[in-house]
Amino acid sequence: MIRPPSLKGVSLPDMEMMKPTSRTEAAPGFADHLKASLMTTNALQNRADDAKVELATGRNGNIHETLLAINKAGVSFQMIHQVRNKIITAYQEVMRMQA
Repeated sequence: MIRPPSLKGVSLPDMEMMKPTSRTEAAPGFADHLKASLMTTNALQNRADDAKVELATGRNGNIHETLLAINKAGVSFQMIHQVRNKIITAYQEVMRMQA
């Protein structure tokens, strides 16, 4: 017998996204997911900036946390940049098809 994976550690918003939607409720679209990703990337960038300032001023002497915040922000930015590139490529392809 196969057991379902444990739901331990799953946050409520993740479970809310999995609920079936009725016909009157609009499911989140691509634009909503893109906006959420941009907001997350912005928050990570702000946190990295704050961590740099805290390290430079001596309020936080933990260089590991600072480097982790900077790396998280960098990876998130790279992902958003690649998504942007794919969107532009798809747009250009659609424009070529119409010509």
